[in-house]
Amino acid sequence: MKYLGKKIVTLLFTLLFISMAAFLVFQIIPGDPAAMMLDMDATDAQIEAMREQLGLNRPLFVRYISWIMDFCRGNLGISYHYQIPVAELLKDKLPVTFALAGITFLLILFLSIPFGLFQVRFAKKRIGIVMHIVNQVFMAIPSFFLGVLIILVFGLILKWFTPGRYVSYTENKIGFFLYLIAPAMAIAVPKSAMVVKFLRNSVLEQGQNDYVRTAYSKGNTEQKVFYRHILKNALIPVATILGMMAAETMAGSIVVEQVFNLPGLGRLLVSSIGSRDYPVVQAILVYIASVVVIMNGVVDVLYRYLDPRIRVE
Repeated sequence: MKYLGKKIVTLLFTLLFISMAAFLVFQIIPGDPAAMMLDMDATDAQIEAMREQLGLNRPLFVRYISWIMDFCRGNLGISYHYQIPVAELLKDKLPVTFALAGITFLLILFLSIPFGLFQVRFAKKRIGIVMHIVNQVFMAIPSFFLGVLIILVFGLILKWFTPGRYVSYTENKIGFFLYLIAPAMAIAVPKSAMVVKFLRNSVLEQGQNDYVRTAYSKGNTEQKVFYRHILKNALIPVATILGMMAAETMAGSIVVEQVFNLPGLGRLLVSSIGSRDYPVVQAILVYIASVVVIMNGVVDVLYRYLDPRIRVE
């Protein structure tokens, strides 16, 4: 309980620091949001009036305190570009990003664990060596390039889906999830290859430890030793990389969303940076950082239960 309390306090301080960084960084970069919201012919008086309306003429510390207090209450501000509440804008984008992240993570688990165990079983045989080389190739393929290949093969040649014709979840939920399979595969395949490599190396490394020979000397079968001892310990480092991937997918994939024309957080972040829509960018950055920090905290807690040595320490 004490360990969990320390983790929560550390998490809160980390999020506070992140919020300060996300707010301050947009105060020092060039560009005036008030001027960008007005026409090119706007006078200095009009720009100053817009700055006052947006609260940009107040002291920096006062603006941060006001912003973080509103943020904690769920008031993320008003988008400079869209002129609607940021929370309402994100509410339309989050389901797309969450659904894509969920499908992607399930695909990672479905692809990586079986293929990783298959490579372990045939590690010293010819088929295992070939699979290892193929896995290395998939690791090197960028997600956006794999997405282009998927569109070319399955969209244009086989016509399994229509590239760029996004189906909204409000119109057709089944069509929405079916359309997300292609971009999810583009993200999941390289990441699955990375998990396969981690799992393979971790299992092979654990198989050389003394406790494995001890387990065999007690009369345990090969299958029992593998699943109860080797695999359990080998999954500890794999849990770390899976946690990082879960956080990364939940944060949104900027390039893949562009390739498949998905209206998720990634595309919104890119367009908001270009239009100097600071309230939207700040909210998304805090969201992404929060996801990463929280997922890392969850992995640390899981580590404590997976590895008895951490509990002892």
